[in-house]
Amino acid sequence: MEITKVWFITGASQGLGLFLVKKLLDRGDKIAATSRNIQALQASVGETKSDQFLALTVNLNDGDSIKKSVQETIAAFGRIDVLVNNAGYGPAGAAEDISEADIRNIFEVNVLAVFNVTKSILPVMRNQGSGHIINMSSILAFSAAPGWSAYSATKAAVSAFSEVLALDVEEFGIKVTIVEPSGFRTNFLSGGSLVFRESKIDGYKAVKETHQRYLLTDGKQAGDPGRATDIIIATANEEKPPLHLFLGKNAYDRASIKLQLMTKEVEALKSISVSVDFQEQ
Repeated sequence: MEITKVWFITGASQGLGLFLVKKLLDRGDKIAATSRNIQALQASVGETKSDQFLALTVNLNDGDSIKKSVQETIAAFGRIDVLVNNAGYGPAGAAEDISEADIRNIFEVNVLAVFNVTKSILPVMRNQGSGHIINMSSILAFSAAPGWSAYSATKAAVSAFSEVLALDVEEFGIKVTIVEPSGFRTNFLSGGSLVFRESKIDGYKAVKETHQRYLLTDGKQAGDPGRATDIIIATANEEKPPLHLFLGKNAYDRASIKLQLMTKEVEALKSISVSVDFQEQ
């Protein structure tokens, strides 16, 4: 029989975060869910048991707000078994079309907030001697596509952070998984999570065509969020969960192609790579 877990989920009012909350409530798990707008979160989740669901208004750019939400979770449930860093958004566009303010904002939400939430919860998990941190990244962190420079950069940072974190916290019994999905049929493209910056610059044909294709897929994405959340929940219950979890056929295909190309390039340049080391006599 599976043990009831306590989950802490950021960005839970929409997208995969909301699907995950609803699945966990049906299972009987306990959830602390954060959102910038607690009314929107409560309306999206619907009626819940007070001893099972804790809705939290959290400003992810405010360290004190994050710490307070962790304290409230411990007061309500006594522990945190699974952290899901799900909150995120991004401007899409050519690099020179994205303002410095946009770049700073996306790094604050997609990267700095992940650090700060994780840092606030790690002492809880260390004291427990257990825990699982699930960080939502993207296939765009691993396999490039035109017009996603800022978003991809933040998600690549999340992936790299998670890989190192997994090494750092293994001794405490804490596990880390990076979820790298392709497109899922949520409101990510239309729910305010993504902002397309239309280029006024001549050219950038690949960027403009890619964005048009993405917009046309809204509501038609191949990924089933219900199946994805089932897999995420199952992963959280595994004794030896994967570090990297690519979700969606598109994510699998693109990751496979990237790995093949990288392996071919690394091997082709092997003699150059190793030539820079001091040569032992």
